[in-house]
Amino acid sequence: MRRLIQCGVTLSLWCVSHTNAFISVKPHNAFSHRFAQRDSTFSLRMNFFEDLGDMMTGGKLIPQSSLPYQTPFSSTESLANEPRIFAVAERLFTFTGEDFDVKNVADGSDFINVRGAMMHLPGKDKMRIYTSHDGEEVLVLDRVLIAATPSYDIYRAGMGAEKIGWMEKKLVALTDTFDVYMEGEGGFGVTGLFKPPPAYQITGDFIDRNFVMKNDKGETVAKISEVDLIQFDGMNHYQVQVAPGMDAVLALACTCAIDEEFDEEHKAKRERKG
Repeated sequence: MRRLIQCGVTLSLWCVSHTNAFISVKPHNAFSHRFAQRDSTFSLRMNFFEDLGDMMTGGKLIPQSSLPYQTPFSSTESLANEPRIFAVAERLFTFTGEDFDVKNVADGSDFINVRGAMMHLPGKDKMRIYTSHDGEEVLVLDRVLIAATPSYDIYRAGMGAEKIGWMEKKLVALTDTFDVYMEGEGGFGVTGLFKPPPAYQITGDFIDRNFVMKNDKGETVAKISEVDLIQFDGMNHYQVQVAPGMDAVLALACTCAIDEEFDEEHKAKRERKG
């Protein structure tokens, strides 16, 4: 009888332990499966909205493996292996009206400074770009005063250095468009019929200050948008997203030049109306 009772107790304990194990495991697996499905659905939804947002703002930034010129403008600041976002702010107090400060949004550090010219005269009307950490002049935009459309010659590290190319507003286009050409590619003319394909093209809604920069393959290398929320001082503020491998110095310089061109156009329209 005692042995029978012991066997009964042992069997009961075995059943309880295995039943508990079965009960504890099955709901856990079911919960994990539902959670994984929910997480997968959430990720798909997030990816969809991200893709939709990219489509509405000019497409995804495409990493670049090369530049249309041999050496980036700054050996330390131009390139990065990951996307970068910059805040471009027009200076409130300036003698030129063409001064900007640029910060890296990731850490709030100063990136480059853009300084305009006090006199709009031939050979004097320039925008100079300096790196913030050491003050090195890395790029100069020299406005071409006699041209069919607003145009800038692009120089590396000043007027006495190498001319990389030029930037000009397209004469005939459905939307406002700026083209960036590389020096030495051949071609001529003012209508674009005899020019080489631009290395970069900048298009978008310039009135609302939202535009996209693409390379000659149609890949998005930079996206620029005006930030209205922080315009507490009446100056222009921009957010510029730059793709990995794209020269951020060039993208930011083009942004500032376009801003000044449209400011001057709007000023001239107001004066004509007044």
